[in-house]
Amino acid sequence: MNKRIVAALLAGVMAFSLTACGGSGDKKGSTSDAGDSADMKIAMVTDSGDITDQSFNQTTYETCKAWSADNDVEFNYYKPESDSDEARNASVDQAVADGANVVVLPGYMFAAAIVDQSDIYPDVKFVALDVSAGDICEKGVGEGYTYNPDDYEVSEYYNTDNVYCCTYQEEISGFMAGYAAVKLGYKHLGFLGGMSVPAVTRFGYGYVQGADKAAEELGITDQVAVEYVCGGQFYGDADITAYMDTWYGGKGVEAVFACGGGIYTSAAEAAVKTGGKVIGVDSDQSGIINSFEDGLTITSAMKGLSTTVDTVLTAIKGGEWDKYVGKIDNLGLVSENPDENFVQLPMETTQWDDAFTQDDYKELVKKLYDGEYEVSGDISAMPKTAITVNDYGSIK
Repeated sequence: MNKRIVAALLAGVMAFSLTACGGSGDKKGSTSDAGDSADMKIAMVTDSGDITDQSFNQTTYETCKAWSADNDVEFNYYKPESDSDEARNASVDQAVADGANVVVLPGYMFAAAIVDQSDIYPDVKFVALDVSAGDICEKGVGEGYTYNPDDYEVSEYYNTDNVYCCTYQEEISGFMAGYAAVKLGYKHLGFLGGMSVPAVTRFGYGYVQGADKAAEELGITDQVAVEYVCGGQFYGDADITAYMDTWYGGKGVEAVFACGGGIYTSAAEAAVKTGGKVIGVDSDQSGIINSFEDGLTITSAMKGLSTTVDTVLTAIKGGEWDKYVGKIDNLGLVSENPDENFVQLPMETTQWDDAFTQDDYKELVKKLYDGEYEVSGDISAMPKTAITVNDYGSIK
């Protein structure tokens, strides 16, 4: 039976159950009423990490908390009991039972929650960060999914009347990071991804393209190389650290873009042994990476999570949810001004020098925004480059 039909049948049962136990049915401020802060009650659910991960969860949590404090809105976060769709769904259930009418979900792992929960709770506004049409189709279709979302009508698998989804053009901030690294003098680079999901791959392929472009401009394509691998998980461990040891200590890799949740720990542990460097991801990770050694982080390839959360919550407060609901936006460059974009490098903590200054970065952003530099988001194959790229697949 179609999941949306099942969800519709369950909706009445869930609503009765939650009302009976003093849940969302008793609370003031359903989504249909939420046009100002007095009617809003915000919840955030963490994915496989927690609110101290210096990445998706922490950035989303801190932004939701700050916005709620500034707007006198009640806010709570929920950490699932395990890393599973069932546990994440249960946390959404609990958030709604506690009265939440705006639920913020950071990361592609929440595709199942969007498929399963959006029909059950039609009066809740769901804000799903980095959840794509492909993620939704994969969970909605299940066995037999072709991994091409264009083969399906995504709206058949979730309730478009109460969900806003967005993804980010990771290839652009990845490009910026690779470009900056080569301009700053690093010639032997590494890319350590987490799991080879589309977002990680876009970061990686953008990184390769950026390194290639900078090497071309400097006339050193024969001198620049990128070692490329995924760990097969979103956290570091002894095996991955040992693998990074062979890069920094054996191959002479100078800087590794650690792209995938907590996997940066393995890159950082290996880097400090040889004087190597690390590039962060998603948010400005310099604080946590530099805890291994001062000055360890060259830069971070960031997504505009804070900007997205602030913008959408403000729209909900102002009664402008209709500008976002039902959309799956792909967010990237919206301005020549780096700080206004949804993909960027951190202005304050990037290790600028005379070879690549803040002004040079601003000029790079302008060229990307104007279309003078084009970055491919195609992840069907490793980009063709003049520099050497060694792709080792996955460690695990």
